Amino acid sequence: MRPIKARISIGAMAHNLRVARSHAGTACVFAVVKANAYGHGLSRALRALGAADGFAVLTLEEAANLRLMGVGKPILLLEGIFGADEIATCAELDLWPVLHHAAHLDWLQQQPSARPLQVFLKFDSGMHRLGFPLADHAAVVARVRSLPGVAGITLMTHFAQADEAAGVDWQLQPFLHEMADHGLTWSSANSAALLRYPETQGAWVRPGIMLYGASPFAEVPAEQLGLRPAMTLQSEIISVQTLQAGEGVGYGQLFRAERAMLVGVVACGYADGYPRHAPTGTPVLVNARVSRILGRVSMDMLCVDLTECADAGVGSPVVLWGEGLPVEVVAAAAGTSSYELLCALAPRVPVEEIA
Repeated sequence: MRPIKARISIGAMAHNLRVARSHAGTACVFAVVKANAYGHGLSRALRALGAADGFAVLTLEEAANLRLMGVGKPILLLEGIFGADEIATCAELDLWPVLHHAAHLDWLQQQPSARPLQVFLKFDSGMHRLGFPLADHAAVVARVRSLPGVAGITLMTHFAQADEAAGVDWQLQPFLHEMADHGLTWSSANSAALLRYPETQGAWVRPGIMLYGASPFAEVPAEQLGLRPAMTLQSEIISVQTLQAGEGVGYGQLFRAERAMLVGVVACGYADGYPRHAPTGTPVLVNARVSRILGRVSMDMLCVDLTECADAGVGSPVVLWGEGLPVEVVAAAAGTSSYELLCALAPRVPVEEIA
């Protein structure tokens, strides 16, 4: 068997949910499990995050799978519905769609749900992605309240810079000010807002990345936030090469040795989900020691520096991210985000589930 595998911890995800809840005050917690639970597996995440008050997904297919798995709790459709024909499915499965566009209101008016739906009404407070303009709130709320297919409304917005110095006030305060007269519950907090801004709690919080043990903040490690990594991507050295001064390694010979050195070849490449664009210097653990990758990542292999790992050889363990090496550290070195790395785990990588 090729030695690469992803070890995914049920216990770590359950622990991280407890951390999220400790920051949530009286708010209910939606566990965000879209994108196959950020690469961790939907059924696996369900077992780990069963104590959540509800689940947030992207598609009807994900929601239907959760219902088939026995979930009876609220399920939020973060991008809403994509056609009037999906209203009936929302009613049948008791799903809570996010309404963020005039077409959604038209569809509900033309084809009212036989079973009135709980809906989240999303307003754009500055991210300029999804949501009704804040300036239109009075008319939009009044129209949704008049729809016979709507049983209840929760107001919603999403933060663009909760993980950055700009923070949330520039979005939160206008949102709360405009919505104050409607007497409706609201939801705004993602992982970063939940951890840093208690004033964003509202009625529902929506943690995502923190549930999987990664920090949403570039400057704060997950461990400092009390989070545990849920996924550890690991492999082994399958070959050792000796480079002389001036010799290169890998496609393009992007790395050339300044002196004689040993290079380990690891069974992991971009077809496994490791970022091809990760440059020389991206950290890895070899025999539990910090090392670095060298040269260009190949489809099935990458090379690592064994200069500080004299005892390493064929069969030595390598951690690409996870236990001992936070995924956000690897992502920063590769110029990407932990979200992308976790979600990109390839189907061909075997998964070992641990407690």
